[in-house]
Amino acid sequence: MMSIMFFILMLIPLSLMNMFWLISWLLFIGSFMMSVSYFLDFYSGLSYFLGMDILSYSLVYLTFWIVVLMLVASEKIYSLKDYSSFFLFNLIVLLLALVITFSSMDLFIFYFFFEVSLIPTLILILGWGYQPERLQAGSYLLFYTLLASLPMLVSIFYCYRMSGTLSFPLLGSVDSLLLYLCMNGVFFIKIPMFFVHLWLPKAHVEAPISGSMILAGIMLKLGGYGLLRLLPLFVVINMKLNLFLISISLIGGVIVSLICLRQSDMKMLIAYSSVSHMGLALGGILSLNYWGVSGSLVMMLAHGLCSSGLFCLANISYERIHSRSMYLNKGLINIIPSLSLWWFLLVSSNMAAPPSFNLLGEIMLINSLVAVNEYNMIFLMLLSFFSAAYSLYLYSFTQHGSVYSGLYGFYSCNVREFFLLMMHWLPLNLLILKGEMFSLWI
Repeated sequence: MMSIMFFILMLIPLSLMNMFWLISWLLFIGSFMMSVSYFLDFYSGLSYFLGMDILSYSLVYLTFWIVVLMLVASEKIYSLKDYSSFFLFNLIVLLLALVITFSSMDLFIFYFFFEVSLIPTLILILGWGYQPERLQAGSYLLFYTLLASLPMLVSIFYCYRMSGTLSFPLLGSVDSLLLYLCMNGVFFIKIPMFFVHLWLPKAHVEAPISGSMILAGIMLKLGGYGLLRLLPLFVVINMKLNLFLISISLIGGVIVSLICLRQSDMKMLIAYSSVSHMGLALGGILSLNYWGVSGSLVMMLAHGLCSSGLFCLANISYERIHSRSMYLNKGLINIIPSLSLWWFLLVSSNMAAPPSFNLLGEIMLINSLVAVNEYNMIFLMLLSFFSAAYSLYLYSFTQHGSVYSGLYGFYSCNVREFFLLMMHWLPLNLLILKGEMFSLWI
């Protein structure tokens, strides 16, 4: 575990020297080495403060993977010399904070680095975002998270006073509604649950491509990870509240899916689809049964890769047409049919078509939510149907039709962009072959 920390710290001086591609390749090699070392000696990384089970490991590995792909996607920052060394430094600090968050065994250290990861994300949105509205988006992100995280800090101190420890395995169960809401409120906002999701579309739309990738790929997963770690402490109170919260998640998912069907901004559509998918994952986590908890992990990993890939596709179109509007991004199959293939592959994964990892996640989550209450089936049917509807709407609207007449110049895709999309799609569709691994961590 410490070797991973030292490896990331070693990259900080390289970032200050603006070694953009060297850092990309070192992170790629590091992530492959990490996958080998994990299977050779799993428990060697366990200590009082840091340790990884399959839940932590898979999210740490996803973090490494998304950060590498963020660097590949942000080539424009390097070529335009847009403060690229600070950008690299920012990303590596963010990577370090997220790795410690996911592998922490102590509740306070988890909370501290959970909050630390907010600062580099905010700098990404404010520093490299596109429109002036990014200031509003950044303040939304900051205040939504901070407002709910201060009650959590107080409840952590209360837990320490009551149980004398903050180590995850040693924390005792709690039966208090106030403590339940204070402790888990920040995770409901982060995942995000319907009613407290308004910061997400704004942050996504105003963020640069790297910001959108880290938000969709990792930051939403912090909420799911925190709930999976802390909800077992609140089993008694959760059994009284879970049906109410699951109903909010599923009905909210259906409403958000309907909102997706009338979006004209590609990024906004993909951002709202994230809310819909994570609502389903949140329902699985709140059910606290075996299928739900395993399925939510699968859904988080699948959504992290799929949503990040879709944001990359939207950005590739944006860099050429200089607009995210679906009225201007039309008929792209006539100009770049090779990119149309990637649109089809990632959109089909987004609607949980086989053999994508999303399909496995949805099957597990549908099992768990129907087991909680059979009436959930109505909303699950609507969710699945509308998920397919807005995915097809996104694909058909952008790829078909006549090309925008104001488009006079256009450059084709390069190998870097195809590599970026391939690295999203391959793991997304190959992970289903090792599906049993993600149901073993409980």
